[in-house]
Amino acid sequence: MIVYDGLEETSGGYRYDRRLVAGLRDRGHEVTVVTIPRQRYGMNLVDNVSKEVATELAALEVDVLLQDELCHPSLIRHNRRHDDATPIVSVVHHLRCREPRAAWRNAFYRAIERRYLETVDAFVYNSETTRETVEALVGPTRGVVAYPGGDHVEPDITRAKIRTRAHDSGPLRLVFVGTLVERKGLHTLLRGLAARPADEWTLTVVGDPAADPEYARRIGRLIDALGVAESVTIAGRQSDAALASTLRESHVLAVPSGYEGFGIVYLEGMGFGLPAVAAAAGGASEVVTDGKTGTLVPPGEPRAVAAAVGSLATDRERLAEMGGAARDAYEAHPTWDDTVDRIASFTTRLHDGARVAP
Repeated sequence: MIVYDGLEETSGGYRYDRRLVAGLRDRGHEVTVVTIPRQRYGMNLVDNVSKEVATELAALEVDVLLQDELCHPSLIRHNRRHDDATPIVSVVHHLRCREPRAAWRNAFYRAIERRYLETVDAFVYNSETTRETVEALVGPTRGVVAYPGGDHVEPDITRAKIRTRAHDSGPLRLVFVGTLVERKGLHTLLRGLAARPADEWTLTVVGDPAADPEYARRIGRLIDALGVAESVTIAGRQSDAALASTLRESHVLAVPSGYEGFGIVYLEGMGFGLPAVAAAAGGASEVVTDGKTGTLVPPGEPRAVAAAVGSLATDRERLAEMGGAARDAYEAHPTWDDTVDRIASFTTRLHDGARVAP
């Protein structure tokens, strides 16, 4: 399994990779994790002519080579030189070229990603949306959709507590959970909340600020400029136990991203009966049902965020009903065991097919 910087990062994509590796090992498969340092995009492109990377990959004796698609800029040339007898499987969380940014930059990323995707034999997708975005670039693929499991943090809360919590007096308690990078839309959330009465809401921000220190500083300045410092708590990165406590005491999970390939965090919040204010762009609609288990808002639209928050703050019975529906949807969703079983079966079939091919 090839990843950038190891498996200890906190984003949903790394969690997926981490659970996949652990689950495969639990099922008796031998998994070697190969790490490539993540650098600026241009520097990772230089990895294609790196003798060190080439030597490390050539030394692998594996039946199937899994690659996190995030590593695509480093692997194009190496994949083209790879032994054809060993299938290469790309684990795709979302395409970089689908993130919100200037069109000319995404055109560049799209060209690079297409070149990488064309070197891959098969795919693991985290959503149908992700599969569709890949096939829009390279045509029909051989792959499997294996949704992330939601059972990362144990949702130790009853339906009765979810209903009682919704009718608590006081402000609506929102929580944002995600790496502090621009794509996650924390700035949009803050602008939307600032348009609501100050006594109507509070926000707890859970996330690692180290991924983009400049963006984290921008957020600090924005909080001051909007005059909402008394209503916002920056909690930083939390342990699983602390995160579970934060989710259990909140009313709504609000992560209005610019784009999500799936959005594991929405599912985790739903386990605690939290309706989601979620990204309308990308695969979030495969887990959040608009108007039932949450609200899908267009990227970069603070007014839509303000409307979604206002409707839940002023109608606590609707909040209770959506919280119950969110918990029901969580319980009907595949577990991480289901996810790993699906991928293990797919990769085993790939290996067996390659072994008997003429």
